Amino acid sequence: MTIEGADVAVVGGSIAGCATALAAHRAGAGRITLHERTAGLLADRGVGLVVHDARYAELAAAGYLDTTMPWAQLTTRRWYVRDGAAPLGRQIAVQPFPFRSYCWGPLWRELRQRLPQDTVFRPGTRVAAVDGDADGAVLHFDGGNGAGAGDGSGETAGGPRDRARGGGRTERFDLVIGADGYRSVVRDAAFPGVRPDYAGYLAWRGTVPADRLAALDLPGLPSEPWAQEDCVYGVFPGGHVIIYRIPDGHGGRRANWVLYTAPPGGPALGPNAPASLPPGALTDALYAHLRYVTGELLPPYWGGLMELTTRQELFLQPMYDFTAPRYTAGRLVLAGDAGTVARPHTGGGAVKALQDAVALEAALRALPERPDALEAYGTERGRTGRSMVELGRRLGRAFVQDTPDWRTLDQAGLEAAWAAADGSGAFGGRELKEAGPAGKDARPAGPGR
Repeated sequence: MTIEGADVAVVGGSIAGCATALAAHRAGAGRITLHERTAGLLADRGVGLVVHDARYAELAAAGYLDTTMPWAQLTTRRWYVRDGAAPLGRQIAVQPFPFRSYCWGPLWRELRQRLPQDTVFRPGTRVAAVDGDADGAVLHFDGGNGAGAGDGSGETAGGPRDRARGGGRTERFDLVIGADGYRSVVRDAAFPGVRPDYAGYLAWRGTVPADRLAALDLPGLPSEPWAQEDCVYGVFPGGHVIIYRIPDGHGGRRANWVLYTAPPGGPALGPNAPASLPPGALTDALYAHLRYVTGELLPPYWGGLMELTTRQELFLQPMYDFTAPRYTAGRLVLAGDAGTVARPHTGGGAVKALQDAVALEAALRALPERPDALEAYGTERGRTGRSMVELGRRLGRAFVQDTPDWRTLDQAGLEAAWAAADGSGAFGGRELKEAGPAGKDARPAGPGR
C-alpha cells in the first residue's frame, strides 16, 4: 500500500489514538477518522502520568511532546515505611527520579489540537468488529452510531464507502489503526487468541487539589513535608503507594496517587471484568480495605493525603497484562494498550504509546522504498511490548505480590531489591530505536497545521 492520500481509520480516540492519527497525517494520509466509544469529555480526565527525561527528549525531537504541554519536573524518589506516629514515617532510601509529570486530560487536549482541522472525530461510536483483507479493512458499528455520526460539532462524515448491513453500518478504509485499549476489537480481529491476564491485584487512583493539603495538620509535621520535585513511595506489606504532583491544567498543581495492593478476599477477575470502576462506584468492601491501608499500614501523612480524595472521586483499575505477538496483520495496525498492556509500575505506558506513534510515522513514510516497513514496525514494537510486560511482572512480584520486610531495608537493601526487579534499566520506557523525522512538519502548533 501507499499512505499518500489513504483513507485511514483510528479506533480509539485517547492519547494513543490522537498520537497515531497525527502520525498518519504527517506521513501523508488523506482522510483520517477517529472513532471513540466514550461520549464524555476526555479532557476532563485527571489521572497523572510520568515521562522519563530521556524519553521526553526523544519524543520532543520527533514532535510529539514539547514544553507547551503543562508538566512538572520530578527529580527525587523517596521511600517511606510506617514508623509509629511519625507523620512522614521513616525514610529508608532516596534515589534519583528524572521524570516529568503530566495530567492525562491536558496532555490529551494538546495532542487532539495538533490534528488537522479536517480530521473527523466521532465520540460515542462503538466499533463492534473489524474485517481485514489484502486491500483494506471494514469497520462494523453497533446499531446506527457508527459511520455518519458527527464529531461533536455538527460535522457529519461518510461517503461512497459507507454501506448499511444487518441493522448496523459498515465503512471501508485503506488502513485501520487499533488504539482502542486492552479490549481492542482491532487486535481481536488480527490475533483472536490474545487475551489479557489478571495479575491478582488492583490499582486505586485519586488526585487531591493543592488547597486540600492544608488540612493535613499533624503533630510533628515539618513545615515543608514534601518538596515539589519529590516522588514518594510509601511501602507496606503487600503493596505500595506512589504519590507525586501533576499540573492541574490551570497553572496550579494537584497531588496524584496510585495504590497497588490485592483486594480483600482476592476476588477472581478475568477478561470480562470491568476495565475500571469509575468515580463513585467503589464497593463498601473495597472502600473499607482502602481505609484500612491508609489508616493502619501507611505513614499518617501519606495515608491522610489519600483520604483527602473523596469516595466519589476514587476509581479503581484491575491490573492486567498481555502483548500481541506483533503489531501488524495486513491492513490492521496496533498501537498503545491495544498492542501491549504492561502494569503501570513500569512508568512507561504513555511513553510506549507515543513511541508507537513515532515508529508508525517512520514506517508509513518508508513504505515507497520499503514495502515491508509496516511489518518491521509490527515486529519491533511487539518486541518492545514484550520486554515492558516482563518488567511490569517483575516489579509487581517484588513490590506487591512478594514484598520484602520493608522495615529491615536501608539504602543498600532497597537499591539491591530495585536492581533485582529492574535489572535491564527499562523503568520509564525503552530507548526509541527509530526517531521520527524532524523538520518543518515535525511540530505542528495546532489545528490545521
